[in-house]
Amino acid sequence: MFGWPLPAPTRRAGALALCVALSLSGCTGNGNDAPTGIMTGTGPGTATAAPGTGNAVSPEVLKRLDLQLHIPWAAVFLPDGTAVISERESALLKVVKDGRATAIGQVPGVIPAGEGGLLGLALSPGYSTDNYLYLYFTSAQDNRIARVKLAEEPGGALSFGEPEVVFTGIPKASTHNGGRIRFGPDGFLYVGTGDSQRRDQPQDPNALGGKILRLTADGTPAPGNPFGNATYSLGHRNVQGLAWDGQGRLWASEFGPDVNDELNLIVPGGNYGWPVVTGAPHRQGYCDAKVVWPSTADSSPSGLEIVGSTAFVGALRGERLWTVALSGEEAHAPVAHFTREYGRIRDVIRTPEGSLWLLTNNQNPDFVLVLAPPA
Repeated sequence: MFGWPLPAPTRRAGALALCVALSLSGCTGNGNDAPTGIMTGTGPGTATAAPGTGNAVSPEVLKRLDLQLHIPWAAVFLPDGTAVISERESALLKVVKDGRATAIGQVPGVIPAGEGGLLGLALSPGYSTDNYLYLYFTSAQDNRIARVKLAEEPGGALSFGEPEVVFTGIPKASTHNGGRIRFGPDGFLYVGTGDSQRRDQPQDPNALGGKILRLTADGTPAPGNPFGNATYSLGHRNVQGLAWDGQGRLWASEFGPDVNDELNLIVPGGNYGWPVVTGAPHRQGYCDAKVVWPSTADSSPSGLEIVGSTAFVGALRGERLWTVALSGEEAHAPVAHFTREYGRIRDVIRTPEGSLWLLTNNQNPDFVLVLAPPA
């Protein structure tokens, strides 16, 4: 196994007070109690579902890929169409080519336990020249981000070199480890973290838990971040999905406690409430979720992809795929598909051809469901 030095936590302490976060967020409300039922927020002081389902889509299954996977967590596609998949507990990176999955190596330093292990993947925007694959994983000390160079061996097989850790210090626990990473349209790396069962973290802009972070490719806080450190938004419980719509707006899916799973529209410096509030309570200074699933039995949302004006949200405990039509900054009532047919849906990934991959979890073995390109 590879080894590498463990650098000191890569973060800068923010000097701004929490009240600045609230003023930056632009999220206000009227103090009403949180409503019940699946709903979407349609503006300050409201939480009624947007009329109808917008441009509803009906996903069509093209095929099932039985790849003998074990708890796959994320996938990315290389320029040639090869998929790279992370497995949470085995810490293996696997490539899928010509309908077959092959392990290319085990990522060193991963300590899987509970919800921790080898989690999110992100392909460098400059992959054609730097060959970097970014990894989010749980180590003995924390959750951290590293990058590896992928190389093509004689015969076409892929391998990876010694990992380079670029960011450390994200708190770990048996649950609420976050783990989704994705490069945004601005070229910066966005990181969804969990509160790691530490309720003091999400409301502290200088702590790394319960946040969406925004980093440079080298793991330093991105310029222009609202607190002068790595924090982009705060007040999150356990961010599991990140995706951008066609206008460059960032959306995120998030676990609630035993109620109020969320789909959020993310604004810089926005405070999404946890642990003070959840869902869409219209409380002054906090951002309401755009979609709220009151029962985690229906959702426990995980991976998120946006195609056109539709958000596709995988559901773990809910064992289904949710589609949510988006209209600008608002969202329509979610629609469920494949309920209890394919088990837990961990991630949703758009392929280079425009189809969608759904990664299943805990199916023993897990598989990939391929959906037709959304119309």
